[in-house]
Amino acid sequence: EPPDTPNDFSCQTQDMRIVTCTWSQGGDTYLYGRHSPKYTLSDEFSKKMVPCTVTCSEQCSCSWEIGRQRIYNITVTVENPLGKKTATDVFDVTHRTYPAAPFQLWEECTDTEITLYWKYRNKGIELFCQTEVRQPDGKVELRNSSGTHLNYASITVGGLQPYTEYTARVHCGAAKHFWRWSEWSEARTIRTKESTPSGKLDIWRDITPVLGGRNVTLFWKQAPSFRANGRSISYEVTWEKVEDGSKPESISFSSVYNSTRISVDNHSYRISIMAKNNVNYSLPSVLIIPRATGNHRKTLFCSFLGTEELKEEQVNGTDDGIFISWEPRHIYDSYIIDWCNFPMLQPCDLQWKRFGPNTSSALINSAAFVPGVRYNFHIYGSLANRPSLLETKTGYLRELPPLRDPTVEKVELTFNAVALTWDYHIANESGFVRGYHVYMSPVQEDCSLKGSKKHVLPDGSVLCKYTIENPEEKRYTVKHLLPNTKYKLVVKAYTGGGETPIINFRYIDTPFNSNMLYLLVLLVIVPSLVAAICSWKMKW
Repeated sequence: EPPDTPNDFSCQTQDMRIVTCTWSQGGDTYLYGRHSPKYTLSDEFSKKMVPCTVTCSEQCSCSWEIGRQRIYNITVTVENPLGKKTATDVFDVTHRTYPAAPFQLWEECTDTEITLYWKYRNKGIELFCQTEVRQPDGKVELRNSSGTHLNYASITVGGLQPYTEYTARVHCGAAKHFWRWSEWSEARTIRTKESTPSGKLDIWRDITPVLGGRNVTLFWKQAPSFRANGRSISYEVTWEKVEDGSKPESISFSSVYNSTRISVDNHSYRISIMAKNNVNYSLPSVLIIPRATGNHRKTLFCSFLGTEELKEEQVNGTDDGIFISWEPRHIYDSYIIDWCNFPMLQPCDLQWKRFGPNTSSALINSAAFVPGVRYNFHIYGSLANRPSLLETKTGYLRELPPLRDPTVEKVELTFNAVALTWDYHIANESGFVRGYHVYMSPVQEDCSLKGSKKHVLPDGSVLCKYTIENPEEKRYTVKHLLPNTKYKLVVKAYTGGGETPIINFRYIDTPFNSNMLYLLVLLVIVPSLVAAICSWKMKW
């Protein structure tokens, strides 16, 4: 086959001394040896052949030294016995500069700036360079620079985070008559210097009254706005009385700790915590512990709205978490909700979230939340670092059926009714107990008692079902029973998650109806006796 026309034919220089032309050689001609394609380059302006040797691998190239000539009209010719094709490139050498990649990078840095230096080989060419800075999250930022010195170039990149690793690399192009970028330099990983921690820690507490004072368990975590800005960090907790200005006490912890317990008396205390790295301390986070006013799990104090009794409100969970809402009070500058991820642990792992003054609801979610576990939430309003307990909520991510059945403690039977009394502790259940169901049926047949609803078991048998909707009501009387009949019964508690399957029954026998016995005597035995006496007298 005849050769293809050379594709992507272009010429360029890196140093204004040697020009290199490159092109794609096209498809296979299936001619080999002395019949394979031959390449030649010629300059139309000088009417001379270009003195270069063509080499081809992935693409073909040919390089030669230039003299004083600046403008060229280069034609590449490819020829075999079946044909000839050409491609042409007309160019000014000064407009085709392709610089060598920058090399030998080094840097100087502060906590927020990096000055990157590099050397370059194209000393006689004015360069325009671009620096790529890759941040830890993968975001890439490009910075342009044109400043060059006699032996090196540099750029200063500002607005960086302290003690953070960045990756930087550089490529350059000709400042005048830009042709294309050089290859990238080697990438250099640079860490900015340490600085004072920025932002504050988030601090919270749990207060337990003890004889003569209180145990205060302090918890802290790094708020979203907090940055350690250093290699290592420690924490310093300080507490002092608010009223008399006594000497503060303090204690330090390494970065592996996020809680501590201190003992204080019943006075009001100011507690603060700071983070410290090798440079300095962060701003303190402050929490005011009010004067003790009562023996509650958490020490409370009267809010500006006055003292009011706190009632625990039930809340419902969703697939995404447990929804909490509260009545907003305009006097507070923030709200805090706290809860335990694992309520059965002692001490529990207290969690908390802060919300702005214009927030009155939140969806609380945690990977630790599981169905059938009851979670208690405390809602605080805070003014000038003084929290006040406002509301308490309790709820489940999802309610489950009760863990156990009520215990029937008393059965009072008549010939046509049974009065049941049971015992059931509704605390620590796997859901909110809404009430009870009483199921009953004759042993030998399906149930159809007046005033009941039908309940069909998996085996097809039918029970009578009675519902008691008050969980505090633990007594019920089933009426309209048949005398001298064996019945089976069971009492079940139910929650928002339903109830457990019916497996075991209790069996009772209704007594014979004594009124029926009297009636039998009056209607059968007495007349029979009278008739017998009369018959005897007649015979006599």
